[in-house]
Amino acid sequence: MAEVTAEALAAELAALPKGRRTLVGIAGAPGGGKSTLADMLADTLNAGAPGRAAVMGMDGFHFDDRVLEARGDRARKGAPHTFDVGGLAAMLARLRSGKEDVAVPVFDREIEIARAGAAIIPASVDVVLVEGNYLLTDQNGWAALRDAFDLRVMVEVDRDELERRLMARWTGLGMSVDAARAKVADNDLPNGDFVREHSVGIDRVVRDG
Repeated sequence: MAEVTAEALAAELAALPKGRRTLVGIAGAPGGGKSTLADMLADTLNAGAPGRAAVMGMDGFHFDDRVLEARGDRARKGAPHTFDVGGLAAMLARLRSGKEDVAVPVFDREIEIARAGAAIIPASVDVVLVEGNYLLTDQNGWAALRDAFDLRVMVEVDRDELERRLMARWTGLGMSVDAARAKVADNDLPNGDFVREHSVGIDRVVRDG
């Protein structure tokens, strides 16, 4: 495991052989900067070679709110057991093969719904950056995902900074301060602790903030 800057990681990926599919797993706590890093890496790679990289977020595999409500899990949305891990595993297998254009789901945070087939990752893409909290964890069905990735990256951020970002996220989406504080304390931060305690097989660490 090596600690690197985002810029160094981008350079490492840019140096990979062209014409070969590479899957990069980017994990970390909720609000920890995974999406920002994945987008930065994709932008950097595509600036040098248009169409070389694409991003897929784990959040597209959230169970719908109706499913969570029926199971009594609505308040825990975002916890490890509130995702379709099997569906994500099947999608990673398709992406790893690199034999076809693949339609992937995208999570719309403003309406809290995953939209099926909302983006296409072409077969011509070399580097697929997959970002999500639990991609490298060793618990339950998540443990089977690690082998899908050629490079495993953990984004780390100070817990106080993480709390600040999460509060800003939820209040920015219209949640009251009290409701946001409860959500962060009861769900988001415990989920982040789970990620830190159970992520294994990490190749690179990027510190964010």
